[in-house]
Amino acid sequence: MADSPAAPLPTPRWFAHRNPEQRDEYAYRFVKIAEGGDDIDGEARFIDAMADRGSTILDAGCGVGRVAAALARVGHRAAGVDVDPILIGRGREFYPGLPLAELDLAGLDAAALAQRGLPTSYDVIVSPGNVFHFVAEGTQPRIVANLAGVLRPGGRLVVGFHTGRDYTHDLLDGDAAAAGLVRCFRFATWQLDEVTPDSDWAVSVYRRP
Repeated sequence: MADSPAAPLPTPRWFAHRNPEQRDEYAYRFVKIAEGGDDIDGEARFIDAMADRGSTILDAGCGVGRVAAALARVGHRAAGVDVDPILIGRGREFYPGLPLAELDLAGLDAAALAQRGLPTSYDVIVSPGNVFHFVAEGTQPRIVANLAGVLRPGGRLVVGFHTGRDYTHDLLDGDAAAAGLVRCFRFATWQLDEVTPDSDWAVSVYRRP
């Protein structure tokens, strides 16, 4: 008997928050920030500090690939995936040669990565920019499991997003534990500030045993 076709993935909330014109404008957000003289590489420095030189790193929900590009510049084998074709298209313009692919994190696995010519396992996976608040509601546990599934033994998953939203860091901890990951650290910023009850952001670091 033939396999039943896979059910379509639910639409990420990102597409309800921004129309195509706004998504294209968002692609230039960090270009404008950099032109103003502000730092845009804090997340990449955080990841670089924990990774051996030449590590294989995935920017999950990469937007235009800003973090992956910064990591590639310092010697890592970095790639990025994002569900938004507009952002991926702009990323290919901004960073020629950087491996970027359109892929919904809810459908990410080794086979999907291989289909797109990307590595199928990673030393570090980073999801830095509120990605977990823009995926389809209720898909976060599946996404955490998907990301854990392509982490190498000893590899790390790093997730950053705002506090006080419907998907909390306690929920993230539970989903990570269910996926076999162990939390190592939690910081309030990419500059390693301590988390307090007033923190509006948190960066969580998990390891696959």
